Amino acid sequence: MRLRGWLLLLCLLWPCLAGAQPVPTITMDRAEAVRSGWNESAPPDTGWEPVQLVDFWDTRWPDHDGVVWYRLRWQQADTRQPVGLLVNYICLSGAIYVNGNLVARDPGLVEPLSRAWVAPHYQLIPAALLRQGENILLVRVSGLSAYQPGFGTVTVGEPATVQALYRQERFARHDIKLINVAMSVVMGGLFLMLWLFRRQDSVYGWFALSELAGSLYGANYIVSSPWPFTTTDGWQAFVVAMYLVTGASYTMFLFRYAERRFPRIEAAMALASVIAVATALLAPGWMGPARTPWIVLGGLFFYVGIGYFLVQAWRRRRIDFLVLAACLLLPVLVSFYDFALFFGWVHSDTYLLSLTSVLTLIGIGFVLSHRFVTAMRRIEGFNEELRQEVAAATSRLSDTLSQQHALELAHGRAGERLQLVRDLHDGFGGTLVGAIAQLENAPEDTTREQIVGMLKDMRDDLRLVIDSTAREHAALAAQLAPLRHRLGRLLETADIDSRWQLEGLDGIELGPARSLDLQRLLQEALTNVFKHSRARQVNVRLARSDDRLELHIEDDGQGLPDQGETRMRGAGLGSMRARAQRLGGQLRIDSDTGGTRLRLEFPVLA
Repeated sequence: MRLRGWLLLLCLLWPCLAGAQPVPTITMDRAEAVRSGWNESAPPDTGWEPVQLVDFWDTRWPDHDGVVWYRLRWQQADTRQPVGLLVNYICLSGAIYVNGNLVARDPGLVEPLSRAWVAPHYQLIPAALLRQGENILLVRVSGLSAYQPGFGTVTVGEPATVQALYRQERFARHDIKLINVAMSVVMGGLFLMLWLFRRQDSVYGWFALSELAGSLYGANYIVSSPWPFTTTDGWQAFVVAMYLVTGASYTMFLFRYAERRFPRIEAAMALASVIAVATALLAPGWMGPARTPWIVLGGLFFYVGIGYFLVQAWRRRRIDFLVLAACLLLPVLVSFYDFALFFGWVHSDTYLLSLTSVLTLIGIGFVLSHRFVTAMRRIEGFNEELRQEVAAATSRLSDTLSQQHALELAHGRAGERLQLVRDLHDGFGGTLVGAIAQLENAPEDTTREQIVGMLKDMRDDLRLVIDSTAREHAALAAQLAPLRHRLGRLLETADIDSRWQLEGLDGIELGPARSLDLQRLLQEALTNVFKHSRARQVNVRLARSDDRLELHIEDDGQGLPDQGETRMRGAGLGSMRARAQRLGGQLRIDSDTGGTRLRLEFPVLA
């Protein structure tokens, strides 16, 4: 019973199993074609003409803008399984019908037309739409005569086989162009950033412009609509202008890479590029259909730049020149075929230049990277040379600083000796003069104790120098007390009454150097009063006013008319002015027949 059941099932399934044979793959390169208007939804009944595929109708109907219907027939033996359908070329847009049923349609069949013309079309035709025997494929193609409208070959057959053919066609006709556009955008953006950081290296800027403009031109092969333009003419005018800009900027790149300038040629290319862009924006309806002269001009730019660079590469024999020249040769040869295809001298539905652009980009990437690395090596060499020069300069500077330090030490020692001389002159010298004066005016019976007192004053003056230098911190008032006492006794020997007024000095510390300068200045000033003024009275006032000290010394002597300051112009007056400057003030001396007035104002803090 079980064996019988299996035999019965096998008999029922045998027709299906026997019919599951691979569907043969058929490529059709013959069709019938007929013209119609934009708004016709069905083809006319008459006027059909046999055509060989691939067909470009601009050669047969040169001025026809509108629709052409293509009709193809094939025999289908088995209608129990779906078949794959591949249409490899529709320019510019189309709709596909199988046995009267719509199976595919581009969005724009009237202006603005869709632009699916590069990518092949694949459809899986369900078995329900197939007929036993003859099947009819009807394709509506919408196009403009200026842009090579037409229709390619058709393949039907086993879906997996046809789909594999579709993937091959799509890669060669669409994907490789998409890759080229992506690489152009990346390379253009990369070298644009390099140029922004190195404006002086214009070769990067021109290459970036050529790649970015070239990516806009390359978009012609991958976009499916003319957006943002409202017509096919507007889009075509734009891509033609970008082609011209690409050619001009690429030639500029080659000129700059070869380190050459041709002002007239460069100005002409720039002017042509500006005119092309302006015309594309202002008169797209004229420029689009009349694109041929612009394409020729753009191609001429390419050939001029590449030809010149090939000659330079042959002459210079530099590795980067030779590599770039080798990468340019194949695209140049292929471009002849693409131009022949553009002008209709050969018939095909595939431009080949995009297949070689990857090689060109690789070559240009190599030479620009080589240029960048070479520049970096030069910079590194320069840095090394600079490092050596800096090291040598540092060594020389160190020697100079050592010499300068030695000179400063010598100068410091000389300054210290000079300062010591001034201190001895202003202090000890004044005391010595006073002692001599006292001895000269003293009676003959001057006692020993008086002479010893004079010597003690001289000792105290020397101690002033020692104490002011050795003590870091000392109150100003305490330092002035011994000086006031000694100077008062000196002035008394000449019958000069000295009156001191010290105000607000509590807590003030000038530091050893400034304190000594102030005391020496007082010594010198009052010694001058003692020696030259013939005064009967001298007033000394030292007072604090906010953050400053004010020193006033006034006597009622004969003054210093005319020759008075000359009399003081020795080491004494110069020393007083120098000390005033070190204290941070400026010494002022006024003198007339009524006496002499000395004024000094300086900050408490240095």
